[in-house]
Amino acid sequence: MARINLLPWREQRRKAREKEFFAMLGAAAGAAVLSFLGLMLYFGGQIDGQLERNAYLEREIAQLDVKIKEIEELDQTRERLLSRKKAIEELQADRARMVHLFDELVRTVPDGVYLRTVKQAGEVLTLEGNAESNTRVATYMRSLEASEWLENPDLGIVQTQADPSKEADPRNRYAFILRITLSKPKGQGTDDGLDAGADPTAPASATPIPPPPSGGAT
Repeated sequence: MARINLLPWREQRRKAREKEFFAMLGAAAGAAVLSFLGLMLYFGGQIDGQLERNAYLEREIAQLDVKIKEIEELDQTRERLLSRKKAIEELQADRARMVHLFDELVRTVPDGVYLRTVKQAGEVLTLEGNAESNTRVATYMRSLEASEWLENPDLGIVQTQADPSKEADPRNRYAFILRITLSKPKGQGTDDGLDAGADPTAPASATPIPPPPSGGAT
């Protein structure tokens, strides 16, 4: 005998398909949420790693800045030391030159001339003195020109004393001012003829030179 299904099978199949659809939809939504969370965790890890690298680089840059500052301070210290070394070398050279300078001043002064003061300003010497005549001053300038340690003598002024008849020494008849430049012959050492205890910073300005006895004038 044949059986006849009188149940609403179409409605049941529709409900079953709806359940399958919502189940698949839920599974897709869950997979999407899981994928989104996975991507968030991945990119969050990437961002955290980059932040850590940035922090590391900032620490290293700060350390490098400190080292660069130390190097700059060392460079400044080096420049100061080099400047001091140069100044000391110049003073050593000036010590020898001062010895030769005073030797030349004594050697080049002719009879009938004496110096009253010697002033130094850098490489220029200003000589103030008295002479018996203009010829004596010219002779003195030629002696200075022949010196290896002095050059370019420049006569600033020669003037006659107001009343030479009242002067006890005839060499006081003419007052003169000479300017001359210091020089250094080639091949000269920096410490020739120096005393080890000499003071290289001793000033050479305004040094009075007493006149020689008047009986030696010619």
